[in-house]
Amino acid sequence: MPHERFTFVLQSTRMVTPRVRQFNFRREDGAPFRWAAGQFVTLHMPFTDKELRRSYSIAASPEHSGDVELAITYVDGGRGTGLLFAMEPGARVQATGPFGKFQLREDSLQRDLLVATGTGIAPFRAMLPQLRKRLNGGGHEAVLLMGVRGPDELLYGEDMLQLARENPHFQFITSYSRRLSEPAVAHERKGYVQDHLMELNPDPARDIVYLCGNPGMIDDAVAKLKAVGFQTHNLRREKFVSSN
Repeated sequence: MPHERFTFVLQSTRMVTPRVRQFNFRREDGAPFRWAAGQFVTLHMPFTDKELRRSYSIAASPEHSGDVELAITYVDGGRGTGLLFAMEPGARVQATGPFGKFQLREDSLQRDLLVATGTGIAPFRAMLPQLRKRLNGGGHEAVLLMGVRGPDELLYGEDMLQLARENPHFQFITSYSRRLSEPAVAHERKGYVQDHLMELNPDPARDIVYLCGNPGMIDDAVAKLKAVGFQTHNLRREKFVSSN
């Protein structure tokens, strides 16, 4: 059954890293747009003789009932991002959604391991209120590992650091793939995020792992996790594929 198509109106934009811009949208007809944390929307954009379709995870929690926030990386020569980055507030774009089942499981075990690269952090940002409730309930832990090229690309890093400051049961670790010097801050690492995942001693008896972002990272991490006993039921993944 096809999803309803509707029109988003761009409310505002802001650069959140040197390559990523946050877009805030609302439905033109004023109808509420409801989504679950972890879901995505698809934007439909006319381009010459065809329609471009680009899907983006929603970076805002559904609990805040405000704008639909999308974090979009500029792609050099990209047709989709070229159109989007040229938009000004008031511009309109067709959309469908929400889609996807990349959501926190209700029957969670003792620890959630959340792993992201780049804008793969967006669904985890939307999950922050849920994570706070779990952590405040006692007996639960969560670790979020984020892989980016360098500290200037730490998308929504302050939101994650704030939760780590608030709750001793939450840990935020960043891994920089293009940083050569040794990090001076406790939460920082260098190298690829999937390698630091294994330093946490993931245990299929107590952990559920959520992976979002670069397909290569996800495939590598899944192979490592399956080698220590993880099965499909405690692995969740959402691959971000670059489009031009």
